Amino acid sequence: MPTTPRTPRTRRRDTPPPRTGGSEAETLRGFLDYLRTSIAGKVEGAPEPQVRTAAVPSGTNLLGLLNHLTHVERALFLGEEVRSWPATFRAAPEDGVAEVVARYRAAVERANRVLDACADLGEPLPRARPGRPAPSVRWALTHMIEETGRHAGHADILRELIDGTTGR
Repeated sequence: MPTTPRTPRTRRRDTPPPRTGGSEAETLRGFLDYLRTSIAGKVEGAPEPQVRTAAVPSGTNLLGLLNHLTHVERALFLGEEVRSWPATFRAAPEDGVAEVVARYRAAVERANRVLDACADLGEPLPRARPGRPAPSVRWALTHMIEETGRHAGHADILRELIDGTTGR
């Protein structure tokens, strides 16, 4: 019986969810940082042009997902305005993997500095956005966990389709 040649698979060590401190803030921040690290790791080292090539009919691609999450971090925690959310799902043609990953990590670092200054999860985020009230820190963290987790799942599938890499 003939066999089909298999594409070599790269298996990353699966990193379990974090064991966080006992407070609600430590738990939320721990899971968010875990997801942030996971999705950046999925994009790092992904080959061109597949990293920006749509693998599904919706047009979703790996580099676009991380570009989108960069905009979500900046909008939610830093108050930056986004004029077109659909446009955030596409990285500029001149942006490579290293640039998009670095921009994401910089946005996360800036967002974490904002969060470090928030002592009460029930208080609104300290961001200036005229005409729009800021959500509570708790809501923002929960939403960012949901948003990052959702797209990390997409990234898992897209990366496996690109080169067989699996794991968190």
